[in-house]
This record gives sequence, C-alpha cells and structure tokens, in this order.
Amino acid sequence: MCKGLATLPATCLKSAKDIKHKISFLLQKPEPQAADQKQIKEKTAPAAAANRVPTAAEVEKWKESFSSLMSSEKGVGIFTSFLKSEFSEENMAFWVACEDYRKTPPSKLATRAKQIYQQYVDADAPNEVNLDAATRKETRQNVENACASCFDEAQKMIYNLMEKDSYRRFLNSKLLQNLCQTQTIAAAQEKEKNNCDCAEERQALTNGA
Repeated sequence: MCKGLATLPATCLKSAKDIKHKISFLLQKPEPQAADQKQIKEKTAPAAAANRVPTAAEVEKWKESFSSLMSSEKGVGIFTSFLKSEFSEENMAFWVACEDYRKTPPSKLATRAKQIYQQYVDADAPNEVNLDAATRKETRQNVENACASCFDEAQKMIYNLMEKDSYRRFLNSKLLQNLCQTQTIAAAQEKEKNNCDCAEERQALTNGA
C-alpha cells in the first residue's frame, strides 16, 4: 500500500481543492461590463472545464513577462479575474475590443469604431479607460476617418498601463499565490502517485517471480 499522499497534511490537500474550485468558478462566468462585449467572454473562456486551471509551466511563464501572460488565453482569463477584483476590467475589455477591431471588415470599420469610442474612450463613457487628453483627442480624430489602426495609440497606452501597474500587483496577488500553491501540491501528488505505481509494479514482478 502506498502511503506517500498520506504524508501530506489533510488541511493542505483540502486547501488545494478549495483553491482549484475557486479559480475554476472565477473563470467559468466572465462578466463583461457591457452587453456588446462578448469578445472578451470568448477569449477568456477555455473550451473545456478541465482546461481552466493552468499548468505550473504556464504560471511560471506568466511570472516571467506580461507579454507571456497576454499571449495566453488562460492567462488573459485569470488576469481579467484579477482586474475585476480591482474594478479595472474595462482595460482588458478595451484591449480585447481593439484586437478584434483589426479583424473588422472595411465596410464595418466606421460603425465599430464609433461603438468602441463611445464605450471606452469618450468622456464619461460607460467603461471609460484612463487615457491622457492628447491620446483621447487623437483617437477621436482617427475615428472620424476610421481605419484598422485608429485605436493603436490608445490600445498601446492601456497595455502599458496594465503592464506597469496592474501586472505588478498581480504578481504579488493572492490569486497568483493560490495558483502557485495549487500547482506545487498537484506536482507533489503526481510524484507520489508515480512512485506508488513504480513500487506496485516492482512488487508485482517480485511476486510473479
């Protein structure tokens, strides 16, 4: 009989299960602030429930750089959950909207540009993002002659804001600490399971001999 897992404190195992459940719940139902922002839901919701909790390798990559975090669907989803806890998820919603805007057919650019501007950029917009006056003015002028790149400067500014501000807090957040703790315990459990399997195989061979 394998006793490896029994050596782990019961409270530690229970904590890991609780953390995993909470993380899965956070990512299961993303709640964009605006009804027309289904893009962020599609980007942040993994295809299957089993894929919602990231691997240890993924978490380590996210800790290395903001670009690694933003290039991962799981990373974007978890970072969005963190932004929601800080009441700043409009930054991610705007960034996602800008990413999708570049894929908009030319015939629909003008309409979509106005929607994004009114939702995020205009003064007193429902989900107004933090832009300086010069960038806000430049974006307004760009929208008047909408093209695929008319939000580039504004999007870049919000990306930099998330990287220099929110991301730094994310690295020290309870959410990320819980992820790391979950993966550490999961790795220990997997190692013990493998050791048990090997021991049982050796025992079976010995008995067979």
